[in-house]
Amino acid sequence: MLRLTLQGMRARWVTFTGSFVALALGVGLIAATGLALAATFQAPHRGPERFAAAPVVVRATDTLRVSTTIGERTQRLADPRAVPAEVAAELARLGRTVEDRTFPVSYASVGGEDGEGAAAAGHPWSVAAATPYRLTDGRAPRAPGEVVVAVAARERDRSGGGVAVGDRVRVVTPAGADSRTVVGTVAATDFETAVFFTDAEAAQLSPRIDALVVHADATAVRKAVQNAVRGTGSGIDVLTGDERRRADPDPDRDSEALVAVNALLGTAAGITCFVSVFVVASTFAFAVAQRRREFGLLRTAGATARQIRRTVFAEAVLVAVPASAAGCLLGAVGAPPLAAWMVDSGVAPSWFAIGDQTWPLHTAFWTGPCVAMAGVLTSSWRAGRIKPTEALREAALDNGTMPPSRWLLGALLLLAGLGLLVWSLATDPGEALKRKTYITRPMLLIVGFALYAPVLVPPLVRLVTWLPARLPGATGLLARANAATGVRRTAAVAAPVLITVALAASLLGTTATINEAKATEAATQTTADYVVAAPGEKGVLPAPFVTRARSIPGAAVSASRSTAVTVLEEGVALVRSEARAVDPAALAAVSRLPVASGRVADLDDGGIVVNEEWLTRTVGQRVRVWLGDGREVTLRIVAVLRTGTGGNGVYVTPRNAPGAPVDRVDVAVRDGADAGAVDAALREAGAATRTTVLTKDEWLARSHPRSSESTRLGLLLILGIALLYTGIALANTLVMATSDRVGDLAVLRLTGATKPQVLRLVAAEALVVVAVGSLLGAAVAGLNLLGLRGALALLSVRSPLVVPWGGLGAMVAASAVLAVVAAVVPALTALRTRPVDHAGTRE
Repeated sequence: MLRLTLQGMRARWVTFTGSFVALALGVGLIAATGLALAATFQAPHRGPERFAAAPVVVRATDTLRVSTTIGERTQRLADPRAVPAEVAAELARLGRTVEDRTFPVSYASVGGEDGEGAAAAGHPWSVAAATPYRLTDGRAPRAPGEVVVAVAARERDRSGGGVAVGDRVRVVTPAGADSRTVVGTVAATDFETAVFFTDAEAAQLSPRIDALVVHADATAVRKAVQNAVRGTGSGIDVLTGDERRRADPDPDRDSEALVAVNALLGTAAGITCFVSVFVVASTFAFAVAQRRREFGLLRTAGATARQIRRTVFAEAVLVAVPASAAGCLLGAVGAPPLAAWMVDSGVAPSWFAIGDQTWPLHTAFWTGPCVAMAGVLTSSWRAGRIKPTEALREAALDNGTMPPSRWLLGALLLLAGLGLLVWSLATDPGEALKRKTYITRPMLLIVGFALYAPVLVPPLVRLVTWLPARLPGATGLLARANAATGVRRTAAVAAPVLITVALAASLLGTTATINEAKATEAATQTTADYVVAAPGEKGVLPAPFVTRARSIPGAAVSASRSTAVTVLEEGVALVRSEARAVDPAALAAVSRLPVASGRVADLDDGGIVVNEEWLTRTVGQRVRVWLGDGREVTLRIVAVLRTGTGGNGVYVTPRNAPGAPVDRVDVAVRDGADAGAVDAALREAGAATRTTVLTKDEWLARSHPRSSESTRLGLLLILGIALLYTGIALANTLVMATSDRVGDLAVLRLTGATKPQVLRLVAAEALVVVAVGSLLGAAVAGLNLLGLRGALALLSVRSPLVVPWGGLGAMVAASAVLAVVAAVVPALTALRTRPVDHAGTRE
């Protein structure tokens, strides 16, 4: 049987080459994404950066720690406290101390373009000795108005547009904007952009002490800190050695960056694995289905059903093993360029690279044979059950394409996909807006529709070819008949198109609809005419601007602060919620919040506004929370907001957000006020303090773009990998299908058809199959988008569906062009031989 198997593979080399290519590419994609995913499991170890030269660093803790029945739970604090003055005084007795202050600043050259300038962190110069910063030019600041700035090596030359000693720069601090002289420069680092002031000026700009560098014995420092804070409840960290990294700006940035990359690559790996398994199984099943007559002849010659199945499985193994090996080699070669693209695009941090893990290669290798076995399992069983006489009488028409097992499995998958959709709408509509949900849910529907393709293909073919079949000539009629009778061939070729259209329309349409819904929600809730927001995540609006805005006649001004509150749910889960500290009366003049119950106007220092996602959400109930600085308080729920798209956060009063600076100002023109005068005064205040003033529409365009760059690149990665493979699979399957029809094409030539007519027929059939696959994919995407629309309606968000017609049309057009080329080229090759030589060719 092995010799017979090898002879059959040599005779049908096109079919087996197609199966080899599909499997090798599938394993290669799984291996490449797996290697990239494995590289995200561990961030590189870094020692202390900012305080690398400090013997001991003392600072207020930035971590909330809560004991539960299952152990200690932690959360990062949004607004850590300052180091108490009594602690600083106590430590000064042990030895020399240096007070560190950190505050947001931005700077730009005087006379340059208006704008927010480069974001940076301000510090007193005396702390520079404990950090990596060393003067590369100039001197230390000695008087108010003098600064030292961090400059990258490539920017030190004036021709490169950098800042040099002697330049005048416009510096914006929490106290306002002013021109200052650069008296020195230090080498830039990758963890922050620093601007140094004199110690006195830094203390004036930011009075709170954020950290202390202590030149004393660590044991003595810890004892002094314990004595100073005993009974005060203040949490103070004493950091030495590698623990000093906890005082670095954003010490968890490496691991946090990997979390985002891990989520993206995990999704890409899941999509890739699904697409690869789907296409490979379909290709192998089609390759076996093409050989029904061959199996019938073997049965006539005396082969048993068991021998037929063994032959099919042996062929699958002989193809799968070398294809998996080749795929692993492709994955190992392709993973480094994939990682490099992610770094260059900003999706991954600059240090991200493929590691030396080998388990993704093992996983990808063994996935190949398993998928190949799964692809031939059903077909080989069906081939083995063919009776010799039935096989000899079999016509070209596909019969028995829907066995009971396929009906049952397809129904289960469709019911599972639709059932999960209905269940999520009934229990948690917000689940439909999460990326894992709207990426994985289409998979069940895609497989379900693919299993029912033999039932759906004939009516769809009749629908697509209704007009062409009525046009003059026989091309439309023949294309209709061939596509409808060759159900297995049509379904196999349509499968890559189905998955391409379904994934592209579902992902692009869902993300665009969610972005539109968030923008619509923000526009509905914001009634202000102007929104002024600090740049960056930790930006601060200058106090002079806030003061001037509040004094503008005819303007209703709401100054708010970003903070966070943390709640312990069910006694074990420490959940942090983003919050804003607001004056409820001022907030009412510039917003229209989606209140489900209660009144936002009742917010006071003992109250809190929560949303429907909270476990405790009944107006009047009291809830224990931890504020942004770690203080534990019990607040009364005064109002509950609807969940919406997930952006409806929590509201507290400024008293419950100590240490949080003003980072947003909403301004509305009061009824009867002079809108032009308000606009002029507000923009004058912005120009004087180097603060960007935006109208509501401008703010929406900036803060709620239709698609963020990270989302766009993430979708490009996910769809690019999947769609590239499905495109190759489409061409591969068409080559297999067309090469198997050389006898049919020869018969057409012998009946009088010219070569151009035959090629037009082949191209028309390819277009019909692409249209059928596109309709099936559109049906899957339509169900997903309708489910999303229902979820938004249940969340009380009125936003239209956004269908990516442009991208969808481009993918269908690309599939059509690829299908026509992949069908016509092998047909053209076959037509070079005399028709009589191929007439009657079947196997």
